[in-house]
Amino acid sequence: MSGAPASVGPKETEPQNAEGALSAGPEESVLGPTYRWISIGMCVLILLAAFESLAVTTVMPLIAEELAGQSLYALAFAGPLAVSVVGMVLAGNWADRRGPKAPLYSAVALFAIGLLLAGTATSMEALVAGRLIHGLGGGGLTVALYVIVARVYPHVLQPRIFAGFSAAWVIPSLVGPFVAGVIAEAVSWHWVFLGVVALVIPALFMVVPALRSMVHAPDAEATVPRWDVPRILWAALAAVAVLVLNLSAEAAGWVLWVLPVLAVVVLALALRPLLPVGALRAARGLPAAVLVRGLIAGAFFGAQVYVPLILTGRYELTPSLAGLALTVGGVAWAVTAQIQGRYSATLSHARCLQIGLLLLGTALVVTITATALALPALVLIVAWAFAGGGMGIMYPRTSVIALQSSTEADQGFNSSAIAISDAIGAAISIALAGIVFVLLAPVGGVWPFVGCFGLATVFWLVAVLVRSRASVSVPAH
Repeated sequence: MSGAPASVGPKETEPQNAEGALSAGPEESVLGPTYRWISIGMCVLILLAAFESLAVTTVMPLIAEELAGQSLYALAFAGPLAVSVVGMVLAGNWADRRGPKAPLYSAVALFAIGLLLAGTATSMEALVAGRLIHGLGGGGLTVALYVIVARVYPHVLQPRIFAGFSAAWVIPSLVGPFVAGVIAEAVSWHWVFLGVVALVIPALFMVVPALRSMVHAPDAEATVPRWDVPRILWAALAAVAVLVLNLSAEAAGWVLWVLPVLAVVVLALALRPLLPVGALRAARGLPAAVLVRGLIAGAFFGAQVYVPLILTGRYELTPSLAGLALTVGGVAWAVTAQIQGRYSATLSHARCLQIGLLLLGTALVVTITATALALPALVLIVAWAFAGGGMGIMYPRTSVIALQSSTEADQGFNSSAIAISDAIGAAISIALAGIVFVLLAPVGGVWPFVGCFGLATVFWLVAVLVRSRASVSVPAH
């Protein structure tokens, strides 16, 4: 989910940027005449991506059971996140070279193709393959939209359009999980994917006219950055490392222990050139903010993918009812994102991260306790409202730290870096949770779930430790 960044200081000015975006007048808004259609179009794309994300999480337990693909359950989530890194790097590099239009169009095409393949899959392997293509497009879509925000909207409007992105999750959060469950139960889970395909292309057409008029080609005399082939290859290596980490859950003996360690080492090496210098050691400023983004993503999404599974498996709820946890979490996310955007002048980045981590930590502790003690399912559902609320406060601020720490020359790099950290953090957590689930499966009962939620809490604890170092870095001009 995307959130709203903090507002800029009162002394900042808003000149016309290099891409042709005009300054916002005192009464301008993201839905004013200048920005109306591009705002609506981008929010619709976010809305569809939100629906797909929440819907797939809701119905994946049913899909895994029908296709006998329980062993690929974690990979179905972590795989798309892993390959999305390649899409992010490609889109960021492409946007820095030629602007965000072509990356956006290509990303939407891959997004739709992946959904089509997943929606027509007859085996778990085919579904995962479609999800991987969908993930590649989804990663590029995220970065392209971030760059559009940076190049089209003045600083003062960036908090509001990011808040709009979060608001675009409200409707999918309210009805998406329930509708997905009903579709899967009444018709087929295939239509959860295919239905989104039918709406993606019209949403893109809403954005095209605005991009033509507002996002101009770069100056012909300007130096065009080259394709950063090494960075693209590092991104591919990072994706492979995450996929290997997922597949290592199926290994046995000493391989089960050695393979994950090797995968993590390779992943750390591959991430260094993909993130700001010092990100992996939490250097103060933008690097620490990028790391925090990955850690909170790991804490939240690493736990969330197992919430519907425990609700359907242990509590025997239908997919539509199990989706209530995702509904309340998504609504809370959108609501708190709007609140922090409204009070962006008084709520600092540091304060938002502090409040958000408190809410997320409370949710994880309650989730572990409720699982271990077999408390009513309602407790788990309410706990996830706290988790979503925490994320809604934190995500917007890490997004704006990246944008406000950037110059036009590195907007693509920093936008892709924050998205890469987001995806890799979630993918690593889901992959490790899959290993924990397999290791604790012989114990039986609720303990595999307790282990997965406990692992997510470890990510949260590390985020707490490095949170104070996250801040805006003054960009070099």
